[in-house]
Amino acid sequence: MRKYQAHIYVTLRPSVLDPAGTAVVSGLQHMGYDTVEQVRIGKYIELSLSAQDEDSARQQLNIICDQLLANPVIENYRFDLVEREEVSA
Repeated sequence: MRKYQAHIYVTLRPSVLDPAGTAVVSGLQHMGYDTVEQVRIGKYIELSLSAQDEDSARQQLNIICDQLLANPVIENYRFDLVEREEVSA
């Protein structure tokens, strides 16, 4: 089995309103950051997993994201996957 590290980004679909992002824009503008026009709030997740190969790891991650980490009705996700090197003691 190989070890992988995934960096997962979950964001709201563009058609979904983002009240938290709107609140952040308002707060920033009140602080004098008038050049900020839009903020979208999302989630960042780091996950380690074992798999036979990269394709298998990607399949596992797609299932994990679809079933638990993202709501496919209102959110999109993407991930970066890197193989971890085994460290010898």
